[in-house]
Amino acid sequence: MTGQSLWDVSEANVVEDGEIRINVGGFKRRLHSHTLLRFPETRLGRLLLCHSREAMLELCDDYDDAQREFYFDRNPELFPYVLHFYHTGKLHVMAELCVFSFSQEIEYWGINEFFIDSCCSYSYHGRKVEPEQEKWDEQSDQESTTSSFDEILAFYNDASKFDGQPLGNFRRQLWLALDNPGYSVLSRVFSVLSILVVLGSIITMCLNSLPDFQIPDSQGNPGEDPRFEIVEHFGIAWFTFELVARFAVAPDFFKFFRNALNLIDLMSIVPFYITLVVNLVVESTPTLANLGRVAQVLRLMRIFRILKLARHSTGLRSLGATLKYSYKEVGLLLLYLSVGISIFSVVAYTIEKEENEGLATIPACWWWATVSMTTVGYGDVVPGTTAGKLTASACILAGILVVVLPITLIFNKFSHFYRRQKQLESAMRSCDFGDGMKEVPSVNLRDYYAHKVKSLMASLTNMSRSSPSELSLNDSLH
Repeated sequence: MTGQSLWDVSEANVVEDGEIRINVGGFKRRLHSHTLLRFPETRLGRLLLCHSREAMLELCDDYDDAQREFYFDRNPELFPYVLHFYHTGKLHVMAELCVFSFSQEIEYWGINEFFIDSCCSYSYHGRKVEPEQEKWDEQSDQESTTSSFDEILAFYNDASKFDGQPLGNFRRQLWLALDNPGYSVLSRVFSVLSILVVLGSIITMCLNSLPDFQIPDSQGNPGEDPRFEIVEHFGIAWFTFELVARFAVAPDFFKFFRNALNLIDLMSIVPFYITLVVNLVVESTPTLANLGRVAQVLRLMRIFRILKLARHSTGLRSLGATLKYSYKEVGLLLLYLSVGISIFSVVAYTIEKEENEGLATIPACWWWATVSMTTVGYGDVVPGTTAGKLTASACILAGILVVVLPITLIFNKFSHFYRRQKQLESAMRSCDFGDGMKEVPSVNLRDYYAHKVKSLMASLTNMSRSSPSELSLNDSLH
């Protein structure tokens, strides 16, 4: 070793017979200098290479000249693991230890997590990752509690607006029956009727596309069966009555059309009335016959009536909330697909452009790569060369991996929103407005407050973990 260091400077007098004395929170040991110098990058290894007392005190908390002893204000229960590392070169982590305290301790002593032995490494890193998953679950539960609490209060506030109004209690009962399926027997009956009308309308539209049910008009063009027209008109009358009735008993007319479900109800009947107006205009003004095509397009919009089932289905509402709050995951999925499609389409074009007319252009290869990566595989265009088939195989395998990656995150969010929606519906059904407003719906405010406090404590804990602690474990507990 070149130059002077602490262990060969006689005036420092800290090394006795090749050993130094260590006191860690009352836990005293004598350590051989050659054992510590096996790991010169650690705190104790750097301590032996110090040239002055000031340098020593930067690495230890105190030095006793009389005892020639280094003092460290650290947790004495964790130091045996550090000693074991100096003797064996490996770290071991017992199951009863807190992995975060252990991580901070070895970071203080300058020991890298890389030295954790293979028998403990998997468990150690797994335990460090688990709190992040628990944090997400707790955050989801806290958001669920907060959001549900706010929605229940909004529901209670809307119900209270009927007080003091003419026929207020009667209108409130109608509002609960129309807007809250499952609230009462009347609401369940109304919900079943609405579902049957929606399904009947969709089935009628599908059957009307079959040639056997199409009746030619005077000009030989296929027309609708009169029986299906009756069903369609009945459905429109029911949907219109449903929307007008909900609007008439709504507690707040200005907020009515801010509700996505009410907008769906409106869009399910608007195409019919627009089509009716267009047909009247075309009949009165033959020069505007092209408007008839607009009517045909609007008729196809009847398929969106299936979205009306979202009012009566917890699963569909949960799906909508999942898509709304999973835009990052969906965007990530589209990004992965776009990158993969761009790469494999160019590769397929380069290989197949002279052998396959179906893959002679890059846009055509885009279509092939899209149906391949999404594992649809229409088979309308297939590669013919061996290199092209290998590219197709890689494209399909990459598509499977790309689609699977974000699915778990999206499914977890769907489960969260479905559970929250079921809890919200259960809480709303427990509200009794039979004799007017008596009390706020039953909400566990203690749990709500506990979630708030838990969220605050988790934030403080994460802040303390963001930088390595220079205090002892006992100090951190106090």
